[in-house]
Amino acid sequence: MTSHNRLHAIKQEGKMTIRELRPLIGGSFWSKGNDFDVFEPATGNVIARVPNVGPEGVDAAVAAAKEAFGTWSSTPPKDRAAALLAFTDEIMARVDEFAELEARDVGKPLEKARAEMASAADKYRFFAGACRTMLVPAMGEYKPGITSMVRREPIGVVGAIAPWNYPMGMTAWRIGPALAAGNTVVLKPTQVTPLTALLLGEVAQKYFPPGVVNIVTGFGSTTGTHLVRHPDVAMVSLTGGTDTGRSVMRDAAESIKVVHLELGGKAPVIVFDDANIDRLATTLRSAAFGNSGQDCTAACRVYVSKKREKDVVEALASMAKGIKVGNGHAERGIDMGPVVSAKHHEFVSGFVDRAVKNASGRVVAGGPIAGPGYFYAPTVVDGVEHGAEIIQKEIFGPVVAVTTFEDEADAIAKANDLEVGLAASIWTSDIERAIVAAGRVKAGSVWINDHGPTAAEMPFGGYKQSGIGRDLSIYAIEAHTELKHIAITHRERI
Repeated sequence: MTSHNRLHAIKQEGKMTIRELRPLIGGSFWSKGNDFDVFEPATGNVIARVPNVGPEGVDAAVAAAKEAFGTWSSTPPKDRAAALLAFTDEIMARVDEFAELEARDVGKPLEKARAEMASAADKYRFFAGACRTMLVPAMGEYKPGITSMVRREPIGVVGAIAPWNYPMGMTAWRIGPALAAGNTVVLKPTQVTPLTALLLGEVAQKYFPPGVVNIVTGFGSTTGTHLVRHPDVAMVSLTGGTDTGRSVMRDAAESIKVVHLELGGKAPVIVFDDANIDRLATTLRSAAFGNSGQDCTAACRVYVSKKREKDVVEALASMAKGIKVGNGHAERGIDMGPVVSAKHHEFVSGFVDRAVKNASGRVVAGGPIAGPGYFYAPTVVDGVEHGAEIIQKEIFGPVVAVTTFEDEADAIAKANDLEVGLAASIWTSDIERAIVAAGRVKAGSVWINDHGPTAAEMPFGGYKQSGIGRDLSIYAIEAHTELKHIAITHRERI
């Protein structure tokens, strides 16, 4: 199947499936390996079969990336930028293809998938421009008779691992800064949602030299682990869960690779007495339930003063009940799709069931929806204490748990009590209180009277076990480089 073919659905065994898409390795499409099924979350049907390239495919991809590194790393930034921009322009020219794949593969409404493509394009374009303005300390004589200069150089082959919740969006975060900095890439999408990455390979083949961008598909335990452990991979860049991050760090430690990790979260939402509750509920419609709550920054644990608890719970429940759930690929006007898999549906359900059974939780809105498909309604649970599992652990689904705090110090202490610290929001009309609270919350992003917006120019990343390094911004490109000090000794003082 050549890169100029357009996406089309084909009839197979009475079901609509996706045309063949294959991994890109060394500039060619790979067909070896046993195929695995890719399911459509909205129907539960198999829509594609994709090869598990296994260690053989990873070895070939890494070898191709290593061979291409010399040429790509010495390519002037303006030319790397031009390739990234042309690559991005074609993504947006084919936005309907990408959006349809993402909608079917992940389960998100088609309009949301289309917006994700635009977001990914924005990130690629930012990195294309930013790589032309990299900064280092000024060249000069920091010791008499010695002129010092600093070079910023690409690291080498980057093993990039993308998540299943925003396959296209997070791929831009993973490979954009790596390519902009002059590295070559072996990208492994998750086996759950690999389809847009494979289509991305068709576009990459046209605009990058062979081996600069490689796509390997398969299971984390085989293909992914082999990539992370490969001796010729110099850096591993991951978006994934905290447990996955720990595993990657252990595997990367054998050869002391650079690791860049954006991991799990459990974002606290601190609601003070003077907060605008209507604005809170409107914002959490997308901040808590967007992408079916499958977002590492999702507004999922709400801390509210006892005085306003009833108002907040009622507002959130009313908002949640107004969200239209369904198959957003087949039907327009859908606000939220299913969760990504049957396994994940069971995982989300278990948290809510245990909260009711073991932690005195009360479901005031939502719950599971009968199939076909893996649907779970926007859910609000109250009546739980801070120590309850539903507050302490990441659910990664459309579930908001509400609990209370005594005073400002108690709210901050509870917000900071978890092992993760990716994002948080503060809700108050008192700007001084907001600034103080934002400074005390241990999270990489803190929003005031809002929750969720990011910008390509601003850094994103977590405290504690939410990761290492920063995505987006110039800092992401810098993270994909090494600094080299060159000292020139001469007889004369300047």
